[in-house]
Amino acid sequence: MGKYGIRRAILAVVLSCFTVMAAATAADGYKIGWSTIYLTPSWMQQTKRMMEDRIAYWKDQGVVSEFYIANANGDSTQQIAHIDNLVSQGYDAIIVVAGSSTALNNVIEKAHDKGVVIINFDSLVTTDKVTSKINTSQVEWGEKCGEWIAEKIGGSGEVIIFNGPAGVAVADERRNGALAALEKYPNVTVATELFCEYNEGPAMGMIRPALTANPDVKGIISLGGAFSSASLKAIQQMGFDLIPITGENYNAFLKEWAKAKDDGFSSFCVGQPNWMGVLSIDQAIRKLQGKNVDAEVIVPLPIIDDSNLSEFVPNDFPDDGFPIKDIDQSQIDEYLKPKS
Repeated sequence: MGKYGIRRAILAVVLSCFTVMAAATAADGYKIGWSTIYLTPSWMQQTKRMMEDRIAYWKDQGVVSEFYIANANGDSTQQIAHIDNLVSQGYDAIIVVAGSSTALNNVIEKAHDKGVVIINFDSLVTTDKVTSKINTSQVEWGEKCGEWIAEKIGGSGEVIIFNGPAGVAVADERRNGALAALEKYPNVTVATELFCEYNEGPAMGMIRPALTANPDVKGIISLGGAFSSASLKAIQQMGFDLIPITGENYNAFLKEWAKAKDDGFSSFCVGQPNWMGVLSIDQAIRKLQGKNVDAEVIVPLPIIDDSNLSEFVPNDFPDDGFPIKDIDQSQIDEYLKPKS
C-alpha cells in the first residue's frame, strides 16, 4: 500500500469520523449556551423570555436539544469561568452578552479556536475571534441623543449625561457617541456625568442630588430607559420646571412622557431591540448548519419621538417592560443575510 497510501487511508478515516460526529450532533440537536453578565435589568428579563420562546420553537423542530443560561451576576471573572465550563461541557454554540469589552477576549478566543460558534450581541467584546457580532450602533445611539438635546436647548446651556455602568461596552459606546455629538456644540457644557446600573431605584438615588447641585441644567442626556423615568419623576417630585430628557423605549418612561406631553414635555427615545437575542440564536444555528453568516450584523435603531409616541402607549406591558414590535421570520432573514 505504501506510506502515502496509508496516510490517505488514515486521513479518510479521520474525515469520516468528523462527518459522522457532525451528523450526529445535528441529528441529536445542538447544545446552545447563553453567557450573560446579568439578568437583573428588566430589559434582560424580556430578552430572556424572547430567547426562550425561540429556543422552544427550535426544540420543537428537533434542531436544539439543550439551552443553558449562565448568569454572571455582574462579575466578569465569573463570566469567564462560565464560558470555560460551557466549552468543556461540549456546547456547540455560546451566545455572549459581555460584562467587559476586553476581559472576556482570551476565553472567547480559546473557545473560537476550538471550533465553538460564538455569537456576541448587545454588549460586545473587542476581539474579532467570534463567529458574529449583532448589535445596533451604540455610538450612533449616543450621538442621536446628544444631538437631539443640544438642538432642543438651542445649542447653549448645561446638561447632565446619565450613563450606564462604566466599563460595559454598550454604556461606554453610548457615552462616546453623546460626547462626540456635543463637540459640535461648544456652548453646551456637561454639568455632571452619572454612572449607574440600569434600574430605576438606584437611578433615582443619583439624579435627585445631581439636580439639587445643578438646578440650572437645561436638559438630560439619558442613555438608558430607567434613567429617563427616574429623571422625569425626580423633576416632577422636586417641583422643577420640565426639561427635555432623552430616553429608551422603557414603558414607565413612555407612560409618564405621554402624561406630561400636554404640559410641554418633549423627548426622543432610541430602542435597543430585545429580539437581538432571537437573531443570535438563529445566527448560531445557521452557522452550525454550515451556512455562511456575516461577521457583523448592524440592526437599525428604532426611534420614538413626539410624532409616533401614540403608537406605543397605551399598551399592555408592565412598567419595566420595553414596548417594541415583534420580529418576524422575514425580518430575521433580512437581517441575517446571506442565508447560504
